[in-house]
Amino acid sequence: MTPSLTQALGLFFQAHPWHGVTPGEKSPGECVCYIEMVPTDAVKYEVDKPTGILRLDRPQRYSNQPPSLYGFIPRSFCDTRVGERCSQRVGRPGIVGDGDPIDVCVLTEKPINHGAILVEARPIGGLRMIDGNQADDKIIAVLKGDSVYGDWSSIKDVPEPLIDRLRHYFLTYKQMPGGAVAQVEIAEVYDREEALATIRQSFEDYRAKFGQLTDLFAPR
Repeated sequence: MTPSLTQALGLFFQAHPWHGVTPGEKSPGECVCYIEMVPTDAVKYEVDKPTGILRLDRPQRYSNQPPSLYGFIPRSFCDTRVGERCSQRVGRPGIVGDGDPIDVCVLTEKPINHGAILVEARPIGGLRMIDGNQADDKIIAVLKGDSVYGDWSSIKDVPEPLIDRLRHYFLTYKQMPGGAVAQVEIAEVYDREEALATIRQSFEDYRAKFGQLTDLFAPR
């Protein structure tokens, strides 16, 4: 079988983690996720959107570190549909997507020491985070095959103290010493079905913004 141009290019160039990586044939039930940060990181890393290279976004001025692997789902985008879904769920008109791929927290008992990696994970819920008037959902997922968390299928399986740690991190990680209090809130903690629906909306937002890239270079 003749390899596609995408496969051939992959032998010589690294794929862009947002646009050049597929979320997987089983998504959104199982998703390939790109990890930017791990729990030992004391600075915030974020993919540089034009280049796809992981860059240092800012040092963490407070001693808060991500309580899980943290990254995003490739070929997702939080725009009109994600914003509208948030508005409907919380009963507040005018919320828009934050213009980023949808964020994901991946729970695992394994110590993973660095980001810029791909993992397979199963969404089990999420945090409906609103930053100003922007939807900034945080999908909660478990690492596929994880010996401790791998069998979890619902946000109800997650112990409340762990949910509290995730909530606290996202409510405070943008705070700067002496700076203004960020207008961030978590309006809802939702279960698996809502997480899958929100991810699907982010895929639709991506296709509306960037088009369908999956088979762009496939042989005709």
